[in-house]
Amino acid sequence: MDLALFDLDNTLLAGDSDYAWAQFLIEQGVLDRARYESRNDEFFRQYKAGTLDIHEFLRFQLAPLAAHPREQLDRWHAQFMAEKIMPMIGAAARDLVDRHITAGTLCAIVTATNSFVTGPIARTFRVPHLIATEPEVKDGRFTGGVAGTPCFQAGKVERVGAWLAGDGRSFQSFASSWFYSDSANDLPLLERVTHPVAVDPDDRLRSIAAARGWTILEIH
Repeated sequence: MDLALFDLDNTLLAGDSDYAWAQFLIEQGVLDRARYESRNDEFFRQYKAGTLDIHEFLRFQLAPLAAHPREQLDRWHAQFMAEKIMPMIGAAARDLVDRHITAGTLCAIVTATNSFVTGPIARTFRVPHLIATEPEVKDGRFTGGVAGTPCFQAGKVERVGAWLAGDGRSFQSFASSWFYSDSANDLPLLERVTHPVAVDPDDRLRSIAAARGWTILEIH
């Protein structure tokens, strides 16, 4: 069996689900536009520049989950999926995932975006495993905190390694392994697989991929 790992935002999706979720809540009047929009934009710029403080960002991003009951959050998320996420899913991304699933490859989406936002998206792609940043839950409600290691930069390697170890495997268990990503933030995980693939990459990743002879894939 081979291994295929997929980043989500700007890789399988033609957009960023994390950023879009905050913007959706602003549009719904759940978050104050004046307070949240500029911070959302600034965090997005920091992510693209590779300077994001993931813990500071997660305090911002997870706070709205703690402010509302799960039933309301689920209703908003269903609307978010229909209005924001489904238009971001193109045929080429679906085909890429389907080829690996059909081949019997062990597939997982590996994303820094939290599992509340990304769980339904992973199911839409029919990917059976999701490795995401986990929001802390107590008594059935989100606390606004993080459970465990954020799935970001080197944290992705740690989290994937722990997932594989739970099944008695490691990266070395697979003769062939792929990781698809758009971002230089994902270099630690790209460097751990046998087939790193830069998907519509940012400028830094495009330069590195070209220099190292990695595959560059344009799907959006």
